Amino acid sequence: MTDFEEKKQSLVTEIEEDSIEGTFENLTSLQDKNSADIIEVELSGNASDNTVNVFSSSYVPERHEIQLDFILDRYPLLTIDEALDIVKKAEEYHEDDFNFPIPTMEKLHMLVKGPEQSGLTLEEYEIELCLEAVLMKFHSPYPEVRAVTNPVDDPSEYVETIRAYIIGLFWSGVGSMVAEMFQARQPALTLKSTVLQLLVYPCGMAAAKILPDLGITIRGTRHSLNPGPWTYKEQMFATIMTNTGGRFSNLINYVFLFGLPVFYDQTWVGFGFMILLNISTEYFGFGMAGILRRWVVYSPKAVWPTMLPTLALNKTLLLPEEKTAIHGWTMTRYKFLLIFMIGSFVYYFLPDFLFQALSTFNWMTWIAPQNKNLAFITGSILGLGFNPISTFDWAVINNQQPLVTPFYATLNYYLGAVGGALLILALYYTNYKSTAYLPINSANTFDNEASKYNVSRVSQNNKLDIDAYKNYSPPYLSAGNLVRQGAAFAQYTLSFVFVGLTDWRLLKSTFYGMYRSIRYRNSSGYNDFDDPITRMMTAYPEVPDWWYYCILLISLVMGIIAFQLYPLGIGVWIIFVVFAISMALLVPSAIVYAVSGYQLVMNDFMALVGGYLAPGSGMGVLMCRFYGWNTDTQAETFVSDLKLGHYAKLPPRAVFRGQMVATFLHVFVTIGGIYTVLDVIPDLCTTGQVDRYTCPVENGMFTSVTLFGTIGPDRIFNTLYPGLSYCFLVGALVAILFYFLRRYFPDKCRYIHPVVIMSGVASWGQTYNLSYYTPGMIISYFFMYLMKRRYLAWWTKYNYVLTSALTAGTAFSAILIFGAINYTRTTVNWWGNTVYKAGVDGTTAARLTLNEGEYFGIRRGTFS
Repeated sequence: MTDFEEKKQSLVTEIEEDSIEGTFENLTSLQDKNSADIIEVELSGNASDNTVNVFSSSYVPERHEIQLDFILDRYPLLTIDEALDIVKKAEEYHEDDFNFPIPTMEKLHMLVKGPEQSGLTLEEYEIELCLEAVLMKFHSPYPEVRAVTNPVDDPSEYVETIRAYIIGLFWSGVGSMVAEMFQARQPALTLKSTVLQLLVYPCGMAAAKILPDLGITIRGTRHSLNPGPWTYKEQMFATIMTNTGGRFSNLINYVFLFGLPVFYDQTWVGFGFMILLNISTEYFGFGMAGILRRWVVYSPKAVWPTMLPTLALNKTLLLPEEKTAIHGWTMTRYKFLLIFMIGSFVYYFLPDFLFQALSTFNWMTWIAPQNKNLAFITGSILGLGFNPISTFDWAVINNQQPLVTPFYATLNYYLGAVGGALLILALYYTNYKSTAYLPINSANTFDNEASKYNVSRVSQNNKLDIDAYKNYSPPYLSAGNLVRQGAAFAQYTLSFVFVGLTDWRLLKSTFYGMYRSIRYRNSSGYNDFDDPITRMMTAYPEVPDWWYYCILLISLVMGIIAFQLYPLGIGVWIIFVVFAISMALLVPSAIVYAVSGYQLVMNDFMALVGGYLAPGSGMGVLMCRFYGWNTDTQAETFVSDLKLGHYAKLPPRAVFRGQMVATFLHVFVTIGGIYTVLDVIPDLCTTGQVDRYTCPVENGMFTSVTLFGTIGPDRIFNTLYPGLSYCFLVGALVAILFYFLRRYFPDKCRYIHPVVIMSGVASWGQTYNLSYYTPGMIISYFFMYLMKRRYLAWWTKYNYVLTSALTAGTAFSAILIFGAINYTRTTVNWWGNTVYKAGVDGTTAARLTLNEGEYFGIRRGTFS
């Protein structure tokens, strides 16, 4: 062993033992030996209270690649006074930060008080203070971000190459097709960004070896087909392009509601209409993403936990690592990825094909299959899913991304879902508003004979026929759907008021930044932030705001053309109102998503708005809901990818061009996916569809459109469900309550997020239940809480790689099963594939039944 290697090993050992003595001497002696060497430092996380970690306690003990010259070059640059000022500012800035580690905040409090009260010697205090300041000023205060990003950047690294465009567009098209084809399935399947990244990587590596060095020169810059090795930034650039289409459907499957016989059966819906809607809504979301940058891209508080696995996987694939031991594990991340991905691929054949009861593991109902109450409470299909072990299927477990979303957010969401379930039980068993005559948790709307509501009986020329309505029935909601509607209404005011109160400084500064960008075209949004990543990004020209404003204008024009050319029966002025409301709601929604990892759903509010703007018009409400949901969803998708590029230090204008091109392709591919689904899937969007294409989201949409469109909000709020109107007030009051609780009890209420809790309450009414949330909660507690606290080194190295591997293997297996087995109607008929749906849980039973000729609810002739 050479002298350098001995000192390197000594450094690793001393940091593992968390001893300060001698470590700095080793660091200094190593600086001249090999300052560019990247050392894989192993940290055990078992530091005692009276020792000092050379990388400071905020640099949570973890396995992390640390470039020695980065630490060594910056440590001497800070004076004690400068370091103290940095720490004080960090303490103030992150005081109300959900994602800021509590131990780190406690450490900042201690350092700010001075060496006398720290319990450290003056020398130890100064080392701690300076190292803490180095991380705050030159890296990231979040251990999750430090684990997947680099503190340095190389602006000369290839990014926007010809081969990156080719590979990115190809897999964007594949991802778009898969997402659209499986959107209507329960559970839906998509090629998530981590999966697409695994497909992009071998293509990029092969292109670097196979393609010739041919190119063209444009404005003095040569663009080669093969400029050299496939780079980290090329990989991220291509991945961002695939994310445009591959993360999930763009929800153009709303056209199912226009065209399918089970919904509105409008035969005029075709290619031209879909093209105009798709371009209008997608590019409006794209334009909004540019405006949102100041809130959720540049701000360091916007962690975007859902983006971190993509960055972790990119490091696993493209950056070298040494084979070192972490808690006895010596396996490289790449080998770990392959093993678990192959295992997941093989295993998924069990729950999805050979033994489907493992996926829907409603074992409690097997005890007494015909017991309704047992099925209502514990069932996974009809029931509420109170079941501690409800699935062995990663596609179900991963419903809320438990290895990605912070544990506090998963816990808040789960508590909200449990609270919603208890409220559903209370409504159902008291027969509130006749809910006991209906399935306990259904997305459908029902008539007074418990049949699916037939809108065609009360609608003529897309308008409500009052006489027909009086002779038929009002629409009734299941207990689950009623809870969802109320929670959704409360969520709108809750999120708007809560974010406005807690983040008013950020909102104020960014609105001023928008004003400044309009008045001074050359101003930069980077000027409002001083975190390390933003400072590094100033090396690249920023995308001017007016580029995004032009895209917003073009998308608006396309929407106007659609309203004018097709018989929607509503005025074009509605599109301006919906766009304005979408922009207002999008700011708090994006902030919550960026911090917690949970995406708020604002579509029901748009349906309500549509009900007032176009009274009695189901088509009008459908269009409002379509624009409201799709523009917001697309905006949050695009802006999350902007954050991904921000973390990876990609040139913003390159990301802009890549997203523009990939979006254009996505528009056409998704429409092709719709036509494919319509051609090959029988009985689409019907209950019990053989391939699980039951369209839970689409049925939920139809319920909302029926309520607030055809019937109208006045009838819903004044006659049928008057309590729903008070939910808006409840949301605002809850926001004010939690704001003051966090203000006066910051430590006790630090991780209570009322918006995420309300999102959990609103998760009902679309056939998803606790059987989809409980397994993820258990997994999140184990990995995102216990493992992260006790085995941080292992967690940092393997956690995000594990979720990528399991998700990728499951997705590849699902596609193979669908294409080679389900499509050919190949089945395995045995107990393991029938038991889960053999009892009441597999039906649409209700607690109370009707005799022939009977009906429930408001007496006919007494409503209008």
